[in-house]
Amino acid sequence: MKLARYHFTPVRSFAVVAMAVVSLRAAPAPQQPVPDQLDLKTAIGFALENNFAIRQARERIKQQDGVVIEVGARQIPTVAASAAYQLNDKALSTTFPASDQSWQISLTASQVVYGGGGIRSAVRSSQLVREAAVLDLQEVINEALLDVRTSFYGVLLAREKIKVQESNLELLQEQLKTTSDRFAAGTVSSFEKLRADVAVANAKAPLITARNDYRLAIEALRQALGFTTNKDEALRKIPDFIGTLEYTPVQFDLQAAFDAAHTNRPDLQRLAKLTAAGEESVTTARAGTKPTVSVFGGYELRKGASNSLGDSPDGLVGGIQSQWNIFDGRATAGRVAQAKSAVEQSRLGEIEAQLAAEVEVRRAYSLWQEATELADASQKVVEQATEAVRLANARYNAGTSTQLDVLQAQVDLTTARTNQIQAYYGYDVAVASLRKAIGQADEFVTK
Repeated sequence: MKLARYHFTPVRSFAVVAMAVVSLRAAPAPQQPVPDQLDLKTAIGFALENNFAIRQARERIKQQDGVVIEVGARQIPTVAASAAYQLNDKALSTTFPASDQSWQISLTASQVVYGGGGIRSAVRSSQLVREAAVLDLQEVINEALLDVRTSFYGVLLAREKIKVQESNLELLQEQLKTTSDRFAAGTVSSFEKLRADVAVANAKAPLITARNDYRLAIEALRQALGFTTNKDEALRKIPDFIGTLEYTPVQFDLQAAFDAAHTNRPDLQRLAKLTAAGEESVTTARAGTKPTVSVFGGYELRKGASNSLGDSPDGLVGGIQSQWNIFDGRATAGRVAQAKSAVEQSRLGEIEAQLAAEVEVRRAYSLWQEATELADASQKVVEQATEAVRLANARYNAGTSTQLDVLQAQVDLTTARTNQIQAYYGYDVAVASLRKAIGQADEFVTK
């Protein structure tokens, strides 16, 4: 067994971005070949590209990128071309000599030079929301990869349970053969042979259940990975899952775990970004009480005395325009009140999320402690149960013990082996859950 200790370090901004854009690339092909072998690291890498929750979170970042571009466009000049043509009675003509038609063409560029701070605050708010979307992606990745780890460990657990039940069945079948030989020799009664037959028959049911659990565990892993292939090959072929459930003790400190959770958890960082974005939205709402000032300039061509372009007047135009809603029926005041309330709700949600994170850390830490104790206890029990089976068989062959003692020892060994692999599974899941609770990324992503 190896002894490891986890150290908690703050998540830097560049690490967050690198984690978030594991790649905002095009969606992968919907059909993938079934691999011959699959280990945990490969499964994690596959999930990063194909898990549906992760892919949806990436799309939310792309969507927010569009919002940033849209809002930021208000900071740069806009250029517009316009044209108009009109037929009218000569009595309505505004030209001399009177004409029954008029037209004009213009090209104008305009730029808002003052908007009461609303434009800048709107841009900052959209950028903060975009950063929150990146942190949301990181949180989704942490959740999804924990699900992948748990599902992969579930496959290994189900496979080990099959081995335990197969080993149990083989030992009982050997015991049945020994009893049958002794029955044929007349040294044991038919009752003991019947009891050995029943023990073998009873051992087949757990083996059947274990094999079905293995099939179901594979399907759970397939869903966590986002593996959509459903061809005949995928229905028949099962990859060779590489890895074993191991007990590698690690050490955690509760206070350090709390500190790391407050610093590293992307969901808490995301809520802080949204709160900051809400504060910018208050500034944006208040801008409605202030005037907006724009400058414009362009070129204009109008119809002259005749329909010929040669006598059409043209020239440059430019100026300043402003708008100020002196009274808008308190609509702006209503928007400001809504924005302030949204900020307060966001702050309360942030505090609530911090409390929930602390509770999650404490629960995960408690489960890790329990899993550690169970894993430690299970190791010696298997050794003792194995020795008990050996002694029971030796005593039975020597005629100093009954077949019931042998069968009971075998049952105890099967229970001990099952408890051990279950304890190892629980420990591996507990470590992964505690890492996720304190905001640490999966080890195959950070390395």
